[in-house]
Amino acid sequence: MKITFTLNGESISLAVDPARPLLDVLREDLNLTGTKQGCDHEGECGACTVLVDGQAVRSCLTPMGKVAGRHVETVEGLGGADALHPLQDAFIEVGAVQCGYCTPGMLMAAKALIDRTPTPTRGEIQEALAGNLCRCTGYKRIVEAVELAVERMRGGAAARAPGAGSGTEDEGVIGGDARRTDAVDKVTGRALYVEDRRMPGLLHDTVLRRATVRT
Repeated sequence: MKITFTLNGESISLAVDPARPLLDVLREDLNLTGTKQGCDHEGECGACTVLVDGQAVRSCLTPMGKVAGRHVETVEGLGGADALHPLQDAFIEVGAVQCGYCTPGMLMAAKALIDRTPTPTRGEIQEALAGNLCRCTGYKRIVEAVELAVERMRGGAAARAPGAGSGTEDEGVIGGDARRTDAVDKVTGRALYVEDRRMPGLLHDTVLRRATVRT
């Protein structure tokens, strides 16, 4: 079945099984590996969150048939290295990016929130991110990053000094910038993890075990 939809502002037409998950098409067919797979298509972790007509959805649970004629936005369409979205910039500055695996899903869930609620409360931010699991950063910095982005988008927050973190005493940096050197790649979806890498002609193997039946 040929399915046409808009992806990050560009019209896309694909011959694809309408029951196939959007996540698999993004990652395998379109090589947009910024959208992550973290729970074997069970919709539990939020790493695969994308926007469909502005609504945050689990792309692992969204069949292609449901995106026909609709607008899909992934982290790759949020902002590039030369023009970061305020959310991406705030995540880097506050230190909300560690391993980065959950970051794309967090960013897209946060964008869906501020698009519909430009001045969300902390409680609304926490609720919007409740379905996105973080494995290492913790949620404090992530919530602070969303709050900072919202404030800046309203024109009410000055830039923080490099390495300022969120202002607690143990976050000072002596003689340098605390921001991760790979943070831009992680907030733009360019960072590659093991599952994201493609090698032409790569062979796969598996171990088959034969049970021994004793008589």
